[in-house]
Amino acid sequence: MSLTATQADTGMPPDGDFAAAVEPFRRELLAHCYRILGSIHDAEDLVQETYLRAWRGFDRFEGRSSVRRWLYKIATMACLTALETRSRRPLPSGLGAPSDDHRVELAPGDPSVLWLQPAPDALFGGEDPAAIVEGRSSVRLAFIAALQLLPARQRAVLTLRDVLSFRSVEVAEMLGTTTAAVDSALRRARAQLAAAGPVQDDLAEPVEESRRELLARYVDAFDRADADALVDLLRADVELEMPPVPTWFTGRRAVIGFLADHVLLHRQQWRIVPTAANGQPAFVIYQRTHDGRYEAYGIQVLTLIGARISRVTVFVDPSLVSAFGHAPALAH
Repeated sequence: MSLTATQADTGMPPDGDFAAAVEPFRRELLAHCYRILGSIHDAEDLVQETYLRAWRGFDRFEGRSSVRRWLYKIATMACLTALETRSRRPLPSGLGAPSDDHRVELAPGDPSVLWLQPAPDALFGGEDPAAIVEGRSSVRLAFIAALQLLPARQRAVLTLRDVLSFRSVEVAEMLGTTTAAVDSALRRARAQLAAAGPVQDDLAEPVEESRRELLARYVDAFDRADADALVDLLRADVELEMPPVPTWFTGRRAVIGFLADHVLLHRQQWRIVPTAANGQPAFVIYQRTHDGRYEAYGIQVLTLIGARISRVTVFVDPSLVSAFGHAPALAH
């Protein structure tokens, strides 16, 4: 949402000085709120709230810190307040052990669980100032999922210190605490994150040509409903999860077996449109209906290591399709 739209929705008068000062930071603030909240919908709401709070207090901003740091303080505190009444957003892999048998009965989805959401790359954009500082690994799905394991305040400290490189004294000022408390929270957060396992899963992605070929073969396999065609595309230790379904699978045999028995049943049953999410290759998924139309099904995000797919995460949530800028249905 642009500043002009925010003003129209909230009754804010136009203020060129305010707009010039704060608007350049919108995308990086969105990424920051997404890391803490794990929801792109919630992040957009909190960024709007951040700008409203900033506008209301702009006449009292005395310049004792940079505008950027001032905005991060407002955004972080808004996120922490929101998390007082919201639970963390996990993936199925953060809740229980996987199955290596595709014949296992799927556990029913729990509607009370708020699941982690993917974030479209287009929202952060190539002009995002934070992209240069942070690198795309700071919005990778594995990293966002690992952050959700941390208490809210540790989540905020770790992102402010390790992702955004604010100094401990600056973070202490933002959070209204001491430098010693910030350093202590950071040590605990780093230790818990390390115990969760590696999250830098993008370090060995294939070169662009191999990547394009891999994704083209993947799309073709789904179009032809050919599970066997996926064998050479998946790592032996590939994992598949499908929030809101708690059951998830590990191992090529289990993943391909599940896809063959439950997903790839008919040719052209699915239409998958390439996109990008969390700095990773992704697809908008449409499912064919009885009348031949294709209706929104969700978002699928792939994690690549080398020239193979190491993880398939299918977010079964049709409402996410519009967040990725796509129509809720396609023609025949």
